[in-house]
Amino acid sequence: MKQPAIQIPLPLEQGGEGLLLHACCAPCSSAIVEWLMAHGVRPTIFYFNPNIWPREEYLIRKNESKRHAEALGLRWTDGDYRHDEWLEGVCGLKGGLAPDSRFQNEMAQEPERGRRCQECFTFRLIATAREAKRLGLRFFATTLASSRWKSLEQIERAGRLAEQTVEGTTFWAQNWRKGGLQERRNQLLREYHFYNQQYCGCEFSARQAAPTKVVLRQQMRDAKRQHQESLPAMSAAIVESLLTRLAGSRVVMAYWPLPDEVDIRPLIYALSAQGKVILLPKVTGDDTMELRRYTSRTDLAEGAFHIQEPVGGLFTDYGRIDVVLVPGVAFDAAGHRLGRGRGYYDRFLSAHPLLHKIGICFPFQRVAEVPAEPHDVCMDEIC
Repeated sequence: MKQPAIQIPLPLEQGGEGLLLHACCAPCSSAIVEWLMAHGVRPTIFYFNPNIWPREEYLIRKNESKRHAEALGLRWTDGDYRHDEWLEGVCGLKGGLAPDSRFQNEMAQEPERGRRCQECFTFRLIATAREAKRLGLRFFATTLASSRWKSLEQIERAGRLAEQTVEGTTFWAQNWRKGGLQERRNQLLREYHFYNQQYCGCEFSARQAAPTKVVLRQQMRDAKRQHQESLPAMSAAIVESLLTRLAGSRVVMAYWPLPDEVDIRPLIYALSAQGKVILLPKVTGDDTMELRRYTSRTDLAEGAFHIQEPVGGLFTDYGRIDVVLVPGVAFDAAGHRLGRGRGYYDRFLSAHPLLHKIGICFPFQRVAEVPAEPHDVCMDEIC
């Protein structure tokens, strides 16, 4: 692949490994890291983004960053999720406040590129400079400067303050938007199938950008907590409805439920006892899954993300599948589905568009509108 034509002064000798690169996310890091490696620099990746909210969103972005670094054989370090410390240090908010009360704070109400962003950049880059010194690296840089939504002036100001704060470190200020790197970033995003977040990171930017998928995911988590005691009864009612709906089906692709999903295990047991072919998905890579037959409760084993997965025979005769039961975080009347952000179902179902898809959810997970993107697969019906 031809590298973007860009003239960037390297702070290191060719082949140097003395750069700590603060990574805000894998998509923003990808083209920068590729360019650095093509010019003989193998950076150490430092993931420190305690601004990200909620924690689930933070973990998705962190895992994508780690996956990217490991694929390239680069050293990767984690600065930990210290969101309460970030809230106090950047916004002057003590941990434990109710979410709504956080928005009464003056700093919380600052617009993007305002004072809050300046303090956020400074908080993260001082931590980066300290990590660089701990690792014995002189130079540090950040991928924050690749985003067109960020202020380059604010980022450079934060970096200069960080190098002054931590003696023996030097901030490499660079505009990573030039010379085709932005276009290359978009290409790599598709090649790596990166999770592509829809907002900057903190709860304040998420609310200002609403409606977004991340806000809707948080709303659904809150709703599940509110309905916690009623979830078993809701699951039982859905299973009863599905038993009638699937009476004529012979081959059913189901799912083994996570603790917060509609519990269709009684449905699986019943359909299996009726002699129907039951298929369960098994994650096989960073972006793929396959189908394996479920025959009994004993042929399950813990797989990726601690999900129980089948160990039965591989199933590839997709034309025999009568219906696919698809779990989701939220659904709307048009059939749009909000998943957990990894894209496994969307990729699988896109490859098999003729399959009949039934979205499975609790009643409160039916919403007016789910933010949809071109790659999102619609359901044929919702139960």
